[in-house]
Amino acid sequence: MTTKCTAPVRPGNLVVILSDEHNPLVMGCAGHPEVHTPHLDAMAARGTRFLNASCASPICVPARAALATGRNVFETGYWDNVDAYDGRTRSWHHVLREAGHEVVSIGKLHYRGWPGDDYGFSESLLPMHIHGGKGEPKMLLRDPPAPLGDGSGLLASARPGVSDYNRYDEQICATAQQWLQRRAAGPPPARPWVLLVSLVAPHFPLTVPEPYFGLYRDRPLTLPKDYLFGVDERAHPFVRQYARASGYNLHFRNEDDVRRALCGYYGLVSFLDEKVGRIVRTLANTGLAANTRVMYLSDHGDNTGARGLWGKSTMYDESAGVPLIVAGQGVPQGQVVSAPASHLDLYATVLDAVGLRGDPATDAQVGGRSVSWFTMPPVADPSRIVLSEYHTVGSKAALFMLTDSRYKYIHYCGLPAQLFDLRQDPEEQDDLLAHGVVGAEAAAVARRFDDALRARMDPDEVDRRAKARQAELIELFGGVEAVKANTGAGGFTPVPIG
Repeated sequence: MTTKCTAPVRPGNLVVILSDEHNPLVMGCAGHPEVHTPHLDAMAARGTRFLNASCASPICVPARAALATGRNVFETGYWDNVDAYDGRTRSWHHVLREAGHEVVSIGKLHYRGWPGDDYGFSESLLPMHIHGGKGEPKMLLRDPPAPLGDGSGLLASARPGVSDYNRYDEQICATAQQWLQRRAAGPPPARPWVLLVSLVAPHFPLTVPEPYFGLYRDRPLTLPKDYLFGVDERAHPFVRQYARASGYNLHFRNEDDVRRALCGYYGLVSFLDEKVGRIVRTLANTGLAANTRVMYLSDHGDNTGARGLWGKSTMYDESAGVPLIVAGQGVPQGQVVSAPASHLDLYATVLDAVGLRGDPATDAQVGGRSVSWFTMPPVADPSRIVLSEYHTVGSKAALFMLTDSRYKYIHYCGLPAQLFDLRQDPEEQDDLLAHGVVGAEAAAVARRFDDALRARMDPDEVDRRAKARQAELIELFGGVEAVKANTGAGGFTPVPIG
């Protein structure tokens, strides 16, 4: 049952819990019949869950830059996992710190990480940045796309055990609990504070401690939708291109392999859920919960085997969608919002949380593009269209996704567009533009979205600009052959602890 809190939303503290690569459909509160997420489910029950939240880009570094700046990727030029956020574009962290608020990060940031970079935090604990300050240079190679490896590591990692990422998340969670305990024991702050707790789970490797892997090992897990082995030659050309470049699904031999990978991923989601529970419980035990709102979201999703795809990088909801839950004082309880939400909205939401909205100096960054999740109407506004874009590994050219919650339109530079009616086809299995004869209604909807895209930017010009910057970096790193020979981080960034 949905209830609405009528108490005014007053300024207060905010804890933002950010995960990495969490498919928004893989939660109990999202209707998943098999995954165990009691703490996220409880947060959704006492707060508001957003059904249609999208990332700014379905890959880590561009998504995290957009979360910080409230700006689209095409505006800031943080295109890929090499061109990481460097602090030069103003972030909500800068705004809060300059206004006298304490704003602290704990855990993975995936920013540039160069000495002297100022990301706007009062303090940054246990930060993980891109590998060696330059990330994964092979991602710069677009045509032909360069594989980062043969993709076998994803399945090989699916087992019970303890990875460096698991240890890192344990340390992040413990550090966050200690920070909250110290804050509660100290004098009341002059202004509300914001704590960003950024965990790595459920990002692969798909290794997770036994209690979590074992939750799923002996269960007859349902195979992902439209699953098939190898590469689906009937799929959209970009999807085939990405499937070959990632190579993940080429190593799955039978259904047991698929279910083992699901055990790892679902186990990591439950591992993550336990960390969320510990942080929320610490807020309650210290008395901070009364004046501290909590927000949970991810940087992007994961295909988790749907259509034979693993990893992110596509514009299907499993990959481009993100879980989003907000709870605390003034947040309607048990509410489910169908209005489309975006990573870019975090900027306005944080300012609202601490009472900074309404000041022209701080509102200038938001510029009317973003809305606060605290004030977003539960029913979709048909005029609101959110954007996601992709300019990196596995793609020869840019792709842009626009959605208004009824429809999803995907524009591919140099490839056919796609259109899905999410009301009639929530599983995105019927591309309305793939039929021999496109219906008049579908054609009109596609034109409307294409007009909306071009009102924001020229997609071909953006594609050229991204490739020009990537070509510049390739030369900086010694040329194409040197970049091809670079071993990089091997698909996932090493942790900053032993």
